[in-house]
Amino acid sequence: MMAENTVILEVDERGVATLTINRPEIHNAFDDLLINRLLQALESVEVDPKVRVAVLRSEGKSFSAGADLNWMRRMADYSEAENLADARRLAKLMERLNSLSKPTIAQVQGAAFGGGVGLVACCDMAVAAEGAKFCLSEVRLGLIPAVISPYVIAAIGERAARRYFLTAERFDAAEAHRLGLLHAVVPEAQLASQVDALIDELLKGGPCSQAAAKSLIFAVAHQPAGAAVIDDTAKRITAARASDEGKEGLNAFLNKRAPAWISEDKS
Repeated sequence: MMAENTVILEVDERGVATLTINRPEIHNAFDDLLINRLLQALESVEVDPKVRVAVLRSEGKSFSAGADLNWMRRMADYSEAENLADARRLAKLMERLNSLSKPTIAQVQGAAFGGGVGLVACCDMAVAAEGAKFCLSEVRLGLIPAVISPYVIAAIGERAARRYFLTAERFDAAEAHRLGLLHAVVPEAQLASQVDALIDELLKGGPCSQAAAKSLIFAVAHQPAGAAVIDDTAKRITAARASDEGKEGLNAFLNKRAPAWISEDKS
Protein backbone atom coordinates (compact mmCIF):
# COMPACT_ATOMS: atom_id res chain seq x y z
CA MET A 1 0.00 0.00 0.00
CA MET A 2 1.46 3.38 -1.02
CA ALA A 3 2.06 6.36 1.24
CA GLU A 4 -0.81 8.82 1.78
CA ASN A 5 -3.27 6.39 0.21
CA THR A 6 -4.18 8.62 -2.75
CA VAL A 7 -3.15 5.62 -4.85
CA ILE A 8 -3.35 2.10 -3.43
CA LEU A 9 -1.22 -0.55 -5.12
CA GLU A 10 -1.92 -4.20 -4.39
CA VAL A 11 -0.51 -7.31 -6.10
CA ASP A 12 -2.32 -10.64 -5.65
CA GLU A 13 -1.03 -14.20 -5.88
CA ARG A 14 -1.87 -14.39 -9.59
CA GLY A 15 0.40 -11.44 -10.37
CA VAL A 16 -2.50 -9.03 -10.90
CA ALA A 17 -1.60 -5.50 -9.78
CA THR A 18 -4.56 -3.31 -8.88
CA LEU A 19 -3.93 0.44 -8.85
CA THR A 20 -6.79 2.18 -7.08
CA ILE A 21 -7.26 5.95 -7.20
CA ASN A 22 -8.49 6.73 -3.72
CA ARG A 23 -9.94 10.25 -3.57
CA PRO A 24 -13.66 9.42 -3.63
CA GLU A 25 -14.63 12.56 -1.71
CA ILE A 26 -13.66 14.68 -4.76
CA HIS A 27 -14.65 12.13 -7.41
CA ASN A 28 -11.02 11.00 -7.83
CA ALA A 29 -9.97 14.26 -9.42
CA PHE A 30 -6.22 14.46 -9.80
CA ASP A 31 -3.57 16.99 -8.92
CA ASP A 32 0.22 17.07 -9.02
CA LEU A 33 0.50 14.82 -5.94
CA LEU A 34 -1.81 12.17 -7.39
CA ILE A 35 0.04 12.31 -10.71
CA ASN A 36 3.30 11.60 -8.89
CA ARG A 37 1.73 8.74 -6.90
CA LEU A 38 0.36 7.14 -10.05
CA LEU A 39 3.74 7.46 -11.74
CA GLN A 40 5.44 5.78 -8.77
CA ALA A 41 2.89 2.96 -8.80
CA LEU A 42 3.27 2.39 -12.54
CA GLU A 43 7.07 2.34 -12.28
CA SER A 44 6.78 -0.24 -9.50
CA VAL A 45 4.48 -2.38 -11.65
CA GLU A 46 6.79 -2.10 -14.65
CA VAL A 47 9.86 -3.43 -12.83
CA ASP A 48 8.12 -6.09 -10.71
CA PRO A 49 8.64 -9.46 -12.45
CA LYS A 50 5.74 -10.97 -10.50
CA VAL A 51 3.21 -8.62 -12.09
CA ARG A 52 1.40 -10.06 -15.13
CA VAL A 53 -1.56 -7.66 -15.49
CA ALA A 54 -2.38 -4.17 -14.17
CA VAL A 55 -5.92 -2.98 -13.44
CA LEU A 56 -6.63 0.74 -13.00
CA ARG A 57 -9.74 1.46 -10.94
CA SER A 58 -11.14 4.04 -8.52
CA GLU A 59 -12.99 4.11 -5.23
CA GLY A 60 -16.40 5.72 -4.94
CA LYS A 61 -18.99 6.90 -7.44
CA SER A 62 -16.64 8.22 -10.13
CA PHE A 63 -13.65 6.92 -12.06
CA SER A 64 -12.09 10.39 -12.30
CA ALA A 65 -13.65 13.82 -12.67
CA GLY A 66 -10.46 15.19 -14.23
CA ALA A 67 -8.44 17.99 -12.69
CA ASP A 68 -8.83 18.93 -9.03
CA LEU A 69 -10.30 22.45 -8.71
CA ASN A 70 -7.74 23.44 -6.07
CA TRP A 71 -4.95 22.33 -8.41
CA MET A 72 -6.51 24.40 -11.20
CA ARG A 73 -6.62 27.46 -8.93
CA ARG A 74 -2.93 27.02 -8.15
CA MET A 75 -2.10 26.57 -11.85
CA ALA A 76 -3.75 29.91 -12.61
CA ASP A 77 -0.94 31.61 -10.67
CA TYR A 78 1.90 29.53 -12.14
CA SER A 79 4.56 31.07 -14.33
CA GLU A 80 4.89 29.78 -17.90
CA ALA A 81 7.86 27.65 -16.86
CA GLU A 82 5.93 26.19 -13.91
CA ASN A 83 2.94 25.47 -16.15
CA LEU A 84 5.16 23.73 -18.69
CA ALA A 85 6.80 21.56 -16.02
CA ASP A 86 3.37 20.69 -14.64
CA ALA A 87 2.01 19.76 -18.08
CA ARG A 88 5.05 17.64 -18.83
CA ARG A 89 4.51 15.67 -15.63
CA LEU A 90 0.92 14.86 -16.65
CA ALA A 91 2.15 13.99 -20.14
CA LYS A 92 4.70 11.63 -18.60
CA LEU A 93 1.95 9.88 -16.62
CA MET A 94 -0.11 9.29 -19.76
CA GLU A 95 2.92 8.06 -21.71
CA ARG A 96 4.00 5.74 -18.88
CA LEU A 97 0.53 4.16 -18.63
CA ASN A 98 0.22 3.87 -22.41
CA SER A 99 3.62 2.24 -22.86
CA LEU A 100 3.59 -0.08 -19.84
CA SER A 101 4.92 -3.46 -20.96
CA LYS A 102 2.29 -5.34 -18.92
CA PRO A 103 -1.32 -5.59 -20.17
CA THR A 104 -3.53 -2.89 -18.63
CA ILE A 105 -7.29 -2.78 -17.99
CA ALA A 106 -9.34 0.27 -17.02
CA GLN A 107 -12.34 -0.52 -14.79
CA VAL A 108 -14.67 2.45 -15.14
CA GLN A 109 -17.71 3.55 -13.17
CA GLY A 110 -19.46 6.90 -12.92
CA ALA A 111 -17.81 9.98 -14.37
CA ALA A 112 -14.65 9.89 -16.48
CA PHE A 113 -14.04 13.50 -17.48
CA GLY A 114 -11.07 15.31 -19.01
CA GLY A 115 -7.88 13.59 -17.97
CA GLY A 116 -9.98 10.67 -16.71
CA VAL A 117 -10.83 9.91 -20.35
CA GLY A 118 -7.10 10.06 -21.06
CA LEU A 119 -6.39 7.40 -18.43
CA VAL A 120 -9.03 5.12 -19.98
CA ALA A 121 -7.63 5.65 -23.48
CA CYS A 122 -4.09 4.82 -22.32
CA CYS A 123 -5.10 1.37 -21.07
CA ASP A 124 -5.00 -1.61 -23.43
CA MET A 125 -8.53 -2.63 -22.49
CA ALA A 126 -11.41 -0.74 -20.89
CA VAL A 127 -14.62 -2.02 -19.33
CA ALA A 128 -17.31 0.31 -18.00
CA ALA A 129 -20.53 0.14 -16.06
CA GLU A 130 -23.66 0.98 -18.02
CA GLY A 131 -24.11 4.22 -16.08
CA ALA A 132 -20.64 5.59 -16.82
CA LYS A 133 -20.43 9.06 -18.36
CA PHE A 134 -17.61 10.60 -20.38
CA CYS A 135 -16.71 14.16 -21.26
CA LEU A 136 -13.78 15.98 -22.80
CA SER A 137 -14.72 19.17 -21.03
CA GLU A 138 -11.62 21.31 -21.46
CA VAL A 139 -12.89 23.86 -24.00
CA ARG A 140 -15.65 24.93 -21.61
CA LEU A 141 -12.88 26.04 -19.27
CA GLY A 142 -10.98 27.82 -22.03
CA LEU A 143 -8.49 24.95 -22.22
CA ILE A 144 -7.72 22.05 -24.58
CA PRO A 145 -7.27 18.28 -24.00
CA ALA A 146 -3.67 18.54 -25.13
CA VAL A 147 -1.53 15.90 -23.42
CA ILE A 148 -4.26 13.25 -23.57
CA SER A 149 -5.02 13.91 -27.24
CA PRO A 150 -2.65 11.34 -28.82
CA TYR A 151 -4.23 8.54 -26.81
CA VAL A 152 -7.86 9.66 -27.03
CA ILE A 153 -7.62 10.22 -30.80
CA ALA A 154 -6.01 6.78 -31.19
CA ALA A 155 -8.96 5.31 -29.29
CA ILE A 156 -11.94 7.15 -30.79
CA GLY A 157 -10.55 8.41 -34.11
CA GLU A 158 -10.07 11.88 -35.55
CA ARG A 159 -13.68 12.28 -36.69
CA ALA A 160 -15.18 11.68 -33.25
CA ALA A 161 -12.50 13.86 -31.66
CA ARG A 162 -13.51 16.72 -33.93
CA ARG A 163 -16.94 16.56 -32.35
CA TYR A 164 -16.26 15.80 -28.71
CA PHE A 165 -13.11 17.93 -28.29
CA LEU A 166 -15.04 20.92 -29.65
CA THR A 167 -18.51 20.51 -28.16
CA ALA A 168 -17.46 19.11 -24.76
CA GLU A 169 -20.71 17.14 -24.78
CA ARG A 170 -21.19 14.37 -22.29
CA PHE A 171 -21.61 10.93 -23.81
CA ASP A 172 -22.67 7.66 -22.27
CA ALA A 173 -21.01 4.26 -22.05
CA ALA A 174 -22.87 2.95 -25.09
CA GLU A 175 -21.49 5.78 -27.22
CA ALA A 176 -18.00 5.31 -25.73
CA HIS A 177 -18.22 1.65 -26.74
CA ARG A 178 -19.39 2.53 -30.23
CA LEU A 179 -16.49 4.96 -30.63
CA GLY A 180 -13.91 2.38 -29.49
CA LEU A 181 -12.96 3.92 -26.15
CA LEU A 182 -14.47 0.92 -24.34
CA HIS A 183 -14.30 -2.79 -25.12
CA ALA A 184 -17.29 -3.81 -23.02
CA VAL A 185 -20.21 -2.25 -21.15
CA VAL A 186 -21.91 -4.23 -18.39
CA PRO A 187 -24.26 -3.65 -15.45
CA GLU A 188 -22.27 -2.16 -12.58
CA ALA A 189 -22.79 -5.29 -10.48
CA GLN A 190 -20.94 -7.27 -13.16
CA LEU A 191 -18.07 -4.82 -13.66
CA ALA A 192 -15.51 -6.61 -11.48
CA SER A 193 -16.39 -10.04 -12.86
CA GLN A 194 -16.05 -8.79 -16.44
CA VAL A 195 -12.57 -7.47 -15.62
CA ASP A 196 -11.73 -10.82 -13.99
CA ALA A 197 -12.80 -12.61 -17.17
CA LEU A 198 -10.32 -10.51 -19.16
CA ILE A 199 -7.62 -11.20 -16.59
CA ASP A 200 -8.23 -14.95 -16.93
CA GLU A 201 -7.69 -14.68 -20.69
CA LEU A 202 -4.54 -12.58 -20.27
CA LEU A 203 -2.97 -15.02 -17.81
CA LYS A 204 -3.09 -17.72 -20.48
CA GLY A 205 -0.59 -15.81 -22.64
CA GLY A 206 3.17 -15.72 -22.28
CA PRO A 207 4.23 -12.56 -20.43
CA CYS A 208 7.22 -11.88 -22.66
CA SER A 209 5.19 -12.47 -25.80
CA GLN A 210 2.49 -10.11 -24.56
CA ALA A 211 5.06 -7.38 -24.02
CA ALA A 212 6.47 -8.08 -27.48
CA ALA A 213 2.98 -8.03 -29.00
CA LYS A 214 2.29 -4.65 -27.43
CA SER A 215 5.58 -3.31 -28.81
CA LEU A 216 4.62 -4.75 -32.21
CA ILE A 217 1.35 -2.82 -32.23
CA PHE A 218 3.15 0.47 -31.57
CA ALA A 219 5.70 -0.29 -34.29
CA VAL A 220 3.18 -1.28 -36.98
CA ALA A 221 0.14 0.91 -36.32
CA HIS A 222 -0.43 3.56 -39.00
CA GLN A 223 2.64 2.45 -40.93
CA PRO A 224 2.42 1.37 -44.58
CA ALA A 225 3.25 -2.29 -45.19
CA GLY A 226 6.50 -1.36 -46.89
CA ALA A 227 9.86 -3.13 -46.94
CA ALA A 228 10.99 -1.68 -43.60
CA VAL A 229 7.88 -2.82 -41.73
CA ILE A 230 7.90 -6.25 -43.40
CA ASP A 231 11.55 -6.76 -42.47
CA ASP A 232 10.95 -5.57 -38.91
CA THR A 233 8.06 -8.00 -38.42
CA ALA A 234 10.14 -10.90 -39.78
CA LYS A 235 12.89 -10.10 -37.30
CA ARG A 236 10.38 -9.88 -34.45
CA ILE A 237 8.89 -13.33 -35.10
CA THR A 238 12.39 -14.78 -35.52
CA ALA A 239 13.32 -13.44 -32.08
CA ALA A 240 10.07 -14.79 -30.60
CA ARG A 241 10.66 -18.28 -32.03
CA ALA A 242 14.20 -18.34 -30.63
CA SER A 243 13.20 -17.13 -27.18
CA ASP A 244 12.89 -19.43 -24.17
CA GLU A 245 9.23 -18.54 -23.89
CA GLY A 246 8.59 -19.26 -27.56
CA LYS A 247 10.27 -22.65 -27.30
CA GLU A 248 8.35 -23.48 -24.13
CA GLY A 249 5.04 -22.47 -25.67
CA LEU A 250 5.58 -24.54 -28.80
CA ASN A 251 6.77 -27.59 -26.86
CA ALA A 252 3.79 -27.32 -24.52
CA PHE A 253 1.40 -27.17 -27.48
CA LEU A 254 3.00 -30.16 -29.23
CA ASN A 255 3.03 -32.19 -26.02
CA LYS A 256 -0.55 -31.21 -25.14
CA ARG A 257 0.32 -29.68 -21.78
CA ALA A 258 0.01 -26.25 -20.22
CA PRO A 259 3.02 -23.96 -20.70
CA ALA A 260 5.12 -23.09 -17.68
CA TRP A 261 3.57 -19.64 -17.21
CA ILE A 262 0.14 -21.16 -16.51
CA SER A 263 -0.32 -22.54 -13.03
CA GLU A 264 -2.08 -25.90 -12.70
CA ASP A 265 -5.36 -24.34 -11.53
CA LYS A 266 -5.39 -22.20 -14.70
CA SER A 267 -4.71 -25.01 -17.12
